[in-house]
Amino acid sequence: MITRGQPWALVLAAGEGTRLRGLTTTKSGLTVPKQYCSLDAGPSLLDEALMRAEAIAPPRRVLTVVARQHRRWWAGPLCSLPLANVIVQPHNKGTAVGLLLPLLHIYRRDPDAILIVLPSDHFVRREDLLTQALRRGIAFAGAAHRHVHLLGIAPEQIDPELGYIVPAARKARASSVIRFVEKPSLDTARHLIAEGALLNMFIMAASARALLSLYLRRHPELVARLERALEQDGPQVDEGSAVSQLYPSLPTLDFSRDLLEGQEDVLRALVVPDCGWSDLGTPRRVAETLTRFPDPPQSRPFIRGRAYLSLSQQQSAGGSPAHA
Repeated sequence: MITRGQPWALVLAAGEGTRLRGLTTTKSGLTVPKQYCSLDAGPSLLDEALMRAEAIAPPRRVLTVVARQHRRWWAGPLCSLPLANVIVQPHNKGTAVGLLLPLLHIYRRDPDAILIVLPSDHFVRREDLLTQALRRGIAFAGAAHRHVHLLGIAPEQIDPELGYIVPAARKARASSVIRFVEKPSLDTARHLIAEGALLNMFIMAASARALLSLYLRRHPELVARLERALEQDGPQVDEGSAVSQLYPSLPTLDFSRDLLEGQEDVLRALVVPDCGWSDLGTPRRVAETLTRFPDPPQSRPFIRGRAYLSLSQQQSAGGSPAHA
């Protein structure tokens, strides 16, 4: 039985990882989605994300959204989660729709839910520091139900491929957000950093209602259409379901650009200490992370089995960075 208002964790694992295909394609031509690869022959990136999730919430309140076309990759690793907690996305319609589908599942089960949103393509050297930040995020989100808390980290270099959060103040408590900019130009990124901007980690802490309000303010019809389809289907989505039939007609939306930008009034920034974090979205970032952290972190359990592919071994074997 679900106790309402308790922490939930939502792991996003439906991406295609097209920019990393130079490293995730085997010699035989098989492309493994990056979340099912490891950085350094340890647990997969998805396993790492699930471990972060389970540091915040018990398995019955951990959901992950996956892609239907990736079933061969996730069927085994996710067998330990309750079946109703594996949300299958019929098609890729961008990060906004990819987050909304599992969010509505959580909201239907627990309207008072407080949740952490976790991508499945991150490396973290100091998991303990990130876990502390996640728990602070849950506490702040529980106390401020209308705000969406964005976890951000001080940039070590200018990277125009990420999002930037300009907080009113860099402090331990949640700060209001002056400006949010997704993937700015190099010059704009430089100016944002000079203003004290943080890198957006795409990790969020919020009530389900606060996240849903971002969609209702911008795309209420999208929410209504998906809610109606879920009402017809019940908990599971198969190929003949109303959700599957609806998906091709849905817009493709980016969560950061189409939901966060321009809604700074409900955003709050939480500063994460230097925990050795990296978004492994491009071959360049993979190479930089392997150079910065040549030795794998200690005490990383193989809780769901070995990853399908090691990015470090692929790079050593001559994986191409051309897709960066």
